[in-house]
Amino acid sequence: MLRIFRQGVFGLVILASLFSNIPPASAAYPDRPVHWLIGFAAGGPVDIVARIMAQWLSDKLGQQVIVENRTGSGGNIAAAAAINAPPDGYTLLFVAPNNAISTSLYKKLPFDFLRDTVPVASIMQLTNMLVVSNAFPAKTVQEFVDYCKANPGKISYASSGNGTSVHMSAELFKVMTKCDMVHVPYRGSAIAFPDIISNKVQLIFDNLPSALEQVKGGNVRALGVTSPQRWPSVPDVPAIAETVPGFESVGFYGISAPKGTPPEVIETLNKAVGEALKDPKLVAKLTEVGGLPKAMTPAEFGKLVAGETEKWRKVVEFAGVSVD
Repeated sequence: MLRIFRQGVFGLVILASLFSNIPPASAAYPDRPVHWLIGFAAGGPVDIVARIMAQWLSDKLGQQVIVENRTGSGGNIAAAAAINAPPDGYTLLFVAPNNAISTSLYKKLPFDFLRDTVPVASIMQLTNMLVVSNAFPAKTVQEFVDYCKANPGKISYASSGNGTSVHMSAELFKVMTKCDMVHVPYRGSAIAFPDIISNKVQLIFDNLPSALEQVKGGNVRALGVTSPQRWPSVPDVPAIAETVPGFESVGFYGISAPKGTPPEVIETLNKAVGEALKDPKLVAKLTEVGGLPKAMTPAEFGKLVAGETEKWRKVVEFAGVSVD
């Protein structure tokens, strides 16, 4: 009997040693910091929203979500860095309209965004806002159009970079109103605002979060929003479409990851973002900066990005712009 007992114990020891090399089930994602790449400068609208979300996700996931600003090329530097990172869930990309626009605007991208990334989660939808220097004479969209036509080529507009919705909103406006304006791209709208405030550059069609902050501070004047109707958080600001029928540019913010990222990682992140968008305090913060929180499944978000890519392709062709 003793011999049988010893054999049984020995067998259990061998079995335990075999299973000791298998990672424990509790070693779940994430077990180290997650890096979230954004393509624009600190202080801009993308950066503002990313840091709000990153703090919530850090608390929820138990690991720090680190926001990294990789500026330049209309957000394509950040996109390339994320796409070339290991597909393990520890490098994510902040996705916005620039990613949909760049597909057709840039002719020599080293990646195919829809092919080389996987959708993770939607964060919110937002509008852009046309704001002008306080020194600019126009007080309404119609006055702006009239002034622009009377002074062709003498007005310059800033953007947060080629291929951003900030850039393309202005290009669409130029085509639809036949206004002749000069484009001055920056590495983010936060960098552009000092020149707008000083009237070196007269205007910007900026994402609402940062534009609204500047308007509330009295630094610039709001003329209109780019959504087809007035935006809920700024009901006193007219839609540009009230003056320019059919004008529309509504954006989105979300998260994507490199192609090949494990489905369980995507599920974990999507669930966390979904829970965040049910938190009244976080929703209040996003609403305060002008966003409309919008949770989606990865498939739904992927469909949105694909649809926006096609929509902006038509706008790029319509506006006749491109970047080599």
